[in-house]
Amino acid sequence: MNPSFLYIRAREQLGRMITIQKQIQLKKRPTGLPTNEHFEFVEVPIEKPAKGEILLQTIYISVDPYLRGRMNDTKSYIPPFKLNEAISSGVIGKVVESHSDLFEIGDFVIGSLGWQQFSIAKENTVRKIDPNLAPVSAYLSVLGMTGLTAYFGLLDIGKPKAGETVVVSGAAGAVGSIVGQIAKIKGARVVGIAGSEAKVRYLLDDLGFDAAINYNTQDVSTALKEACPDGIDVYFENVGGEISDAIFPLLNNFARIPVCGAISAYNQTEPDIGPRVQGYLIKTSSLMQGFTIGNYSARFGEGAKELAGWLSEGKLKYEETVTEGFENTIDAFLDLFKGANLGKAIVKVTGSDK
Repeated sequence: MNPSFLYIRAREQLGRMITIQKQIQLKKRPTGLPTNEHFEFVEVPIEKPAKGEILLQTIYISVDPYLRGRMNDTKSYIPPFKLNEAISSGVIGKVVESHSDLFEIGDFVIGSLGWQQFSIAKENTVRKIDPNLAPVSAYLSVLGMTGLTAYFGLLDIGKPKAGETVVVSGAAGAVGSIVGQIAKIKGARVVGIAGSEAKVRYLLDDLGFDAAINYNTQDVSTALKEACPDGIDVYFENVGGEISDAIFPLLNNFARIPVCGAISAYNQTEPDIGPRVQGYLIKTSSLMQGFTIGNYSARFGEGAKELAGWLSEGKLKYEETVTEGFENTIDAFLDLFKGANLGKAIVKVTGSDK
């Protein structure tokens, strides 16, 4: 069918069907765990794209723990959200109108966009994705920021070697599940820590972890000693708190600790105080290094190529917890702090992902 006809028809259908859309804004800054009262659904107009811009219909929205930090008005590696403006995160959209030579009607793209049903994007702020390589939602998980976070954090900082023991907290989550599988690809022995028996079975039976610990039903210190009789060489940190406190006494000499997140402390109202780590690091000559995925932006192509190769070879599996409906976006985000998700948590806004 003639692309120009598709363009006109899409614009006419959009104009007839809807000119106002829903958007989710940060209404007030949370103290402790956020609730629905901190957010607000508002109606805003759907704008028309200018030259060099495209109009996108939102297909998937990524909900991620790090977004909690952006709700605080504090200095960080990324600016805080502004009150009474749209929250933003990774979004997959479908082009419904294009004033760009780089994109056509029907193209799928990914970018950092607002929590709303339609978005205007400049052509240099989003990138096209291939729905034939993998389901488009995978570009928010294994082939997206979570997969790249796992890849660079583990391999660039953790540097696992064959035969070493790698422990992953938050192991059934979006990043942790990929970390453990990459460690297995590299020949390491992998121990995962998760919060339910279903997640433990998933790590063992589906992802091939060598051992898994349920922190809600087991004493983590005791279980780690049993699961790691030769000590710990790499600890991929996603959680912080008491779980991490149990790790430090088991570190081997020259252990490496990539610090990706500390979700246990994200909603605390008091300072997070625990055992001091300096002595453990000194005694074992261990490396503990924080990072954000932005540190590796120049190497995204390298990571994406490796991840796509492992995925096509069947060496990587991934799970998604998909919440249906834009109206449920806030609930999907809040569920992250209840440990409700297996793998990547995303919201499916529409059914048009083909």
